Amino acid sequence: MDKKLTLSLDKTIIERAKDYAKSNNISLSKLIESYLTTLTKRSSNSTEITPLVESLSGVISLDKDFDVKDAYANYLLEKYK
Repeated sequence: MDKKLTLSLDKTIIERAKDYAKSNNISLSKLIESYLTTLTKRSSNSTEITPLVESLSGVISLDKDFDVKDAYANYLLEKYK
């Protein structure tokens, strides 16, 4: 059930929020509702893995002794020779 809420905000913020909502094809009410939902959502201890990330898991296999920082440093040295 939707309920009305009156807020007092700076005029500039209201105008910027309206512009943002319009450019994203969403009402200002839905924008604020979405923000408050995200803000008040109870966080769980585990991070949700999106289907895209899950589908990419295991695509690359690296040696156990692979040093990412060392590999990146070598890449940069080659790039900027």
